Amino acid sequence: MRKKDKKQVIGEEISEEKIRLFLDVEPADATPPALHKLVKAYRGLRVDDFERFVGFFVEAGYDLAAQDVQGRDFIALVQDQRLAEPYIDIVRAAAQR
Repeated sequence: MRKKDKKQVIGEEISEEKIRLFLDVEPADATPPALHKLVKAYRGLRVDDFERFVGFFVEAGYDLAAQDVQGRDFIALVQDQRLAEPYIDIVRAAAQR
């Protein structure tokens, strides 16, 4: 007898309130707060939720082009990561608005 394939469970949509919590994270070092918030959201959110986050981020007045002391922005920090491209596309699109 063959086992039934497990149904893939994809997490529920995260509430706006939970996504906005990423706006509250602050760096423990010299990283600019805007850059820190973007990186934390990138690491913690799925693509669709990250896109919503970026809207809140821009609405709150944060800088999508914030750079660390080495002059690296969000894109420079994540571009070598395998799954980063859709996140980078979201930031680029938001920066052009």
